[in-house]
Amino acid sequence: MTPRDPVPATPADAAAITSLLAGAKLPTADLSPERLRDFLVVRNSGSLDGVVGLEVYGTAGLLRSLAVAPPTRGTGLGKLLVAALEERARRRGLTELWLLTTTAADFFAKAGYHVSDRTGAPEAMQRSAEFASLCPSSAVCMVKAL
Repeated sequence: MTPRDPVPATPADAAAITSLLAGAKLPTADLSPERLRDFLVVRNSGSLDGVVGLEVYGTAGLLRSLAVAPPTRGTGLGKLLVAALEERARRRGLTELWLLTTTAADFFAKAGYHVSDRTGAPEAMQRSAEFASLCPSSAVCMVKAL
């Protein structure tokens, strides 16, 4: 395993995850130890270089909270985290991943996600904090079949 291998987050990562997400202006209000079990992180020399999360709604997943620490941006770490999360979702039997973004639509389009109407997401996902209140209605909704 290299320092750039995404690994499951642990409860000890909670403060660093919250700090990294807050620094990237991403929502943290709904994070809990239970929710963090479906997050992946990349650690390097004791620091957290990146994070991405998954919420499961039946056979669909919500990709959320992708953030990379400023010193490691532009190194491919974001792509690595997304690929690892997609593989994890496939292993869990998910057939599609949804996301909301205010700043990274181009990044996700290059990864095979396409813009979709929010109302196309599974109903349970639409009721999630991410969809219902944390992400503004102006956020771009995207989806990718797995």
